[in-house]
Amino acid sequence: MRRVVIAGFGGQAVVNASFFGDRVCLLSGGMLSLWWQASRQRSAKSAREVEKGMAAEQPKGAVVVTGASRGIGAAIAEKLAQDGYGVLVNYAKDADGAESVVSAICARGGRAVAVRADVAAPGDVADMFQQAKQDLGPLAALVNNAGIAGAAARIDAQDADELTHLMQVNLVGPMLCAKHAIQAMSTAHGGTGGSIVNVASVAARTGGLPGLVPYAATKGAMVTFTRGLATEVASEGIRVNSVSPGIIATDMIVTVRDVQQAAAASPLGRLGRPDEVAATVSWLISPAASFITGSDITVSGGR
Repeated sequence: MRRVVIAGFGGQAVVNASFFGDRVCLLSGGMLSLWWQASRQRSAKSAREVEKGMAAEQPKGAVVVTGASRGIGAAIAEKLAQDGYGVLVNYAKDADGAESVVSAICARGGRAVAVRADVAAPGDVADMFQQAKQDLGPLAALVNNAGIAGAAARIDAQDADELTHLMQVNLVGPMLCAKHAIQAMSTAHGGTGGSIVNVASVAARTGGLPGLVPYAATKGAMVTFTRGLATEVASEGIRVNSVSPGIIATDMIVTVRDVQQAAAASPLGRLGRPDEVAATVSWLISPAASFITGSDITVSGGR
């Protein structure tokens, strides 16, 4: 038996050991096991203290969530407020819904403001980002959630003006919002970096439901936009990702038959929940996803 010193995990132990050649064969009295457990506990405690200190030293900034007066957008806004961000709740028409989301956030001690803006109108978008900075502080992230389904009709029955409006809201709008977010967050513009999450759809991959091919096309373009923009701004401290929800239980699913049909289409046998999409967006914005950019995360129950 010889006495040896073993160090690591924030501590050291002196124990008796038997050797076979240059290998330790037996440590007496369970000393190593006890020391190992105590050392790991000390290490975990130290790590938690460091994380708490970092959180205290790095207050979170503002997040703009477009189309946040209801459904998935509202769930995203509430989740990000719980994460500690100040949230700009954007809406186009539903002022009551947006104010309800803001009230729910503030009731839990969070920070939020409702702002009406048409994401397809350049002046509205510029004013919205200016208000986010004024009311909530430096921009940390953008969530491009606003979108419309457009008219449910075959391509040979679509109206040109309606198609143009669909493209303006679902594609031009997110690009305008990304423009202002990049100007606020990019290190090339004096910012400190940040994150952009675009809400797409599984329709980007499946082609969408009958009559909604134009909608699916806009979501496919959103995924492509995500990948291209991620490369464009990667060196400027900005990560860009997208989330593609499947059929989610929102007020767009209005009848029992709709619910049954949607559930039957899912391998998991149910609809998704808005909070499940929100949790994915929250994770993509967080430091836990710091090495992820240009990715599309499908939240669809296996569709």
